Amino acid sequence: QVQLVESGGGLVQAGGSLRLSCAASGGTFSNYVMGWFRQAPGKEREFVATITWTGSTRSYADSVKGRFTISRDNAKNTVYLQMNSLKPEDTAVYYCAADSGRIVRNNPKWYDYWGQGTQVTVSS
Repeated sequence: QVQLVESGGGLVQAGGSLRLSCAASGGTFSNYVMGWFRQAPGKEREFVATITWTGSTRSYADSVKGRFTISRDNAKNTVYLQMNSLKPEDTAVYYCAADSGRIVRNNPKWYDYWGQGTQVTVSS
């Protein structure tokens, strides 16, 4: 059983930056593809970014390409999401998730474990 704990959310002005972290425990972190998803009020959970266990392959939603960067540190069992040039439409609860598959996938149904989420609010 893998436990995931997100941190780093908060309130930021449009154009600002935040760095989210997700610490994993209870499993072999490098066995998992890691992803970030987000959910805004009244909307479905949507894919943000994902990264393979080596970090060699990364995938992003079109809405965040060029602004967000996903990375991981397997020695620290942590995955990060650097978010730059934030927009009000980025406001959501952000979740990290672990997928025991070997390829990057953007459908949340493939992910086995989820964190509790961290709130990101971008003011205009």
